[in-house]
Amino acid sequence: MPVRMSKERFEELVGEALDEVPPELLDLMDNVVILVVDDAPPDDPDLLGLYEGHALTERGWDYAGVLPDRISIYRNPTLAICDDEDDVVEEVAITVVHEIAHHFGISDARLHALGWD
Repeated sequence: MPVRMSKERFEELVGEALDEVPPELLDLMDNVVILVVDDAPPDDPDLLGLYEGHALTERGWDYAGVLPDRISIYRNPTLAICDDEDDVVEEVAITVVHEIAHHFGISDARLHALGWD
């Protein structure tokens, strides 16, 4: 049975996870917005988070005038796999770090090799 949690509380947990990211890394993030979204895309309903945009490592001299990159953290799929609020806290923290890593150009394969499953 999924954990029941308000969107406001889930957003607080995302904010708390961001507070745990070293300020030096947050300062390096550029032109990116972090959103809490209720449901993942229909083609991947179990997805917990998604980075959409141009990683910092892919931006060249011609990177200008583009909309911000998006990091989406999906509330309902996260709640569906967790047993209690402590699980949600842990899963949100992992997902936030995972998606921020993509902003810095770190691939899923490298994250898994580093133990970020």
